[in-house]
Amino acid sequence: MRRDPDFRRLWAGQTASQLGEHACLVALPLIAVLTLHTDAGRLGVLRAVGQAPVLLLSLFVGAWVDRWRTRTVMVLADAGRAVALGAAALAGLLGVLGLPALLVVAFAVGVLSVFFDVAYQTSLVRLVARDQLVRGNSALEGSRSAAQTGGPALGGTLVSLLSAPAAAAGGALFFVVSFLSIRRIRRIEPVPDRAARPPRLRRRITAGVRFVARDPALRAVGLASAAFQFSFAATMTVYLLYLPRELHLPGSAVGLALAATGPGALVGSLLAARLPGRFGHGVVLVSAAALGDGVLLCVPWLRGPAAVTVPALVAVNFLFGAFGQLVNVTTMSVRQALAPDPMQGRVAATITWAGMGVAPLGSLLGGLVAEQWGLRTGLVVTASGMLLSPAVMALSPLARLGRTLPPGGPEATGERRR
Repeated sequence: MRRDPDFRRLWAGQTASQLGEHACLVALPLIAVLTLHTDAGRLGVLRAVGQAPVLLLSLFVGAWVDRWRTRTVMVLADAGRAVALGAAALAGLLGVLGLPALLVVAFAVGVLSVFFDVAYQTSLVRLVARDQLVRGNSALEGSRSAAQTGGPALGGTLVSLLSAPAAAAGGALFFVVSFLSIRRIRRIEPVPDRAARPPRLRRRITAGVRFVARDPALRAVGLASAAFQFSFAATMTVYLLYLPRELHLPGSAVGLALAATGPGALVGSLLAARLPGRFGHGVVLVSAAALGDGVLLCVPWLRGPAAVTVPALVAVNFLFGAFGQLVNVTTMSVRQALAPDPMQGRVAATITWAGMGVAPLGSLLGGLVAEQWGLRTGLVVTASGMLLSPAVMALSPLARLGRTLPPGGPEATGERRR
């Protein structure tokens, strides 16, 4: 697959886009915390606003992407996010980058990220053969998981060492790189014939939701994702306050600690290409989720100077990245194997909606818990909630998946035309 130029372009563009997206997810809240001195409640609102588009738009976007070329969707999403962050950088230079402006930018980036994320997950199925999905997902999800903390580390470093405008401009630059890479993809995608009258949008969305709800394994993926994303959003809201205010770490140290998830994710990507085929997809999913989520419970008990806490945080985040990436790639392969081609975008969007759709509520809860119970206790409570995800997997058909995945029905779309 490395010899396929179009896959390389998709991979490079997706990597740059994910770095920019996840840098913004931490850079914008850190600007609010370190520059605007935002309290826990308002920080929760800021994070919730950036995550709300997943809840509001994912199902619509999934139905829409199934009818269009994913390359076009990704290119337009990159361009829009670059413009939004460029406007934020300009507002920072003019001295008018306050919390209202951050809320607008966070929402705009969140909306366009929904389009990009659904499109890139769908694009792989249209770009490579089915027997290449695991390897393709291993590469793409490796980049995404590395970006989940490599991006925040970059965002934290830019905010700490440079300025708010520089952090916003850095995110915009990544989206420009992604735009330039993805627009060079030459392969023509086999998309449905839009000349034919499609079913109503509501019916197509309902068909995607019904397909996921009726499939026991896909339903479990959605429920486990919801449990994880809700608790993870709450945990990160407390976490971003806990490191600078409870452990008294500067932004650069916060970035360094978060960056450790990147190398961990790369290790997890390599393991994901081998372990499910050797031990079974179910065993890998449950055990990796339990270990990866459980390791975050070590963070609230850290005390002492930065020379002690930072290496410990690096170790914790490395393990979280490795096991989390192993879960990400394995669940992505399960979803793509079980979904028929005409349903890929809607299945991806439905599971994203079920998982990330509850993240805004988690962010709000994290801010509330931190205000009411304190940062350390709040982190214990929210991190404990992350263990709900492996519990859901263990009690579902996912735990019984073997070394090979059952194929999805090619016609099980649940749609009828009029």
